[in-house]
Amino acid sequence: MNVTAAVARTLAFYGVLLLLMRIMGKREIGALSPFDLVVTIMIAELAALPMENPEISMVDALVPIFTLTVAEITVSYITLKSETMRVLLTGTPTVIIRGGEIIESEMRRTRYNLSDLMMQLRLKGISNITDVEVAILETNGELSVIPKSQQRPVVPADIGVETEPEGLPLVLIADGVVNESNLRYAGLDYGWLMAQLRERNIDSVEDVLLASLDTVGYLFVQRKNRSRRSRHADIL
Repeated sequence: MNVTAAVARTLAFYGVLLLLMRIMGKREIGALSPFDLVVTIMIAELAALPMENPEISMVDALVPIFTLTVAEITVSYITLKSETMRVLLTGTPTVIIRGGEIIESEMRRTRYNLSDLMMQLRLKGISNITDVEVAILETNGELSVIPKSQQRPVVPADIGVETEPEGLPLVLIADGVVNESNLRYAGLDYGWLMAQLRERNIDSVEDVLLASLDTVGYLFVQRKNRSRRSRHADIL
């Protein structure tokens, strides 16, 4: 097989696998259950073999990959409808800490050691086990930690302060490209945007690294090729 054919074959498998991972959903990209992990590894192995061995035809290579994809989608649907199958294939969360005390029996059963536990707690900003109300080992191996009420950060609701709802800032320019849909969603136009840029001595959209509009009307603008962020943030 010549170089051109090898490149074309590799790109074909690359495109097919991207499509299949997209079809299988975001769950395959994020938290993987044991079943998802097995399927992902198998698909990777099946895709690697025909790229290394040109004697394997595309059809022979793609049939098992499509079969695994269908099996994954089918099992995902079954686990969505059946609690029994969901528990069988993905397991159940395990409480590791309750009331500031480690549950040793659960640690042994899940073969979860103290070093891993302390590391996960540190990653979540917790250094003292007695500050933990509940720590749950999720089915994907992540540790969910709920601190005791006395150790949680104070939020406005704790002191009776009412706050306005907040949303996500709208990115109007990203790397020199205007996001037309966000601009329309904000009820603004290109002329308004250019006027805002000219107030900041910016003549071209291409000179902007990022421009975002928050929910209270502040426009943040940062030029390209600057070591420090622009401090110019003006209200509409």
